[in-house]
Amino acid sequence: MTAAPVLDPQRTALVLIDLMDRIVALPLEPRKGTEVLATAEELAATFRAAGATVVLVRVERPSVAEQPPGSALVAGLRRDGDLEVVKRTIGAFQGTGLHELLRQRGVTTLVFGGIATNLGVESTARAAADLGYDLVFAEDAMAALTAAEHEASVRLDFPRLGTVVAAAGVRLAAE
Repeated sequence: MTAAPVLDPQRTALVLIDLMDRIVALPLEPRKGTEVLATAEELAATFRAAGATVVLVRVERPSVAEQPPGSALVAGLRRDGDLEVVKRTIGAFQGTGLHELLRQRGVTTLVFGGIATNLGVESTARAAADLGYDLVFAEDAMAALTAAEHEASVRLDFPRLGTVVAAAGVRLAAE
């Protein structure tokens, strides 16, 4: 991991993927979903305090009458002013209007966390890179179904797309 650049809170958004009860409860590696959630909540509080955008993404299964239990965001995660995006694919950009919402706010840099590292987070990050965003990955705010899947993303793929840091290394400039 490298040092994170100091980020402009007016041009940066925190994007947290699939922090829903049923996903946080999965057997995850290299850390438990509750650990990912705690780190993500700390990041979100930092972003909100700096006036930066917080985007909470959750997945819904397409073409079903009712979503499985635990499909809402973890209780208490969303705060006033946060954006909630519902995706129906692995990544959060396809058919959600996320790109337009971010551009309306002048966002050019995305900081990622969530579950699963190699699925929802990586798919969203790849699309974001294609759209020209600068990317930062908070490694300890993510987990996958196996440690190997998580490690492949954070050690091989993410460094090619952006900067991988510990959540404590995400720094927002003071206004």
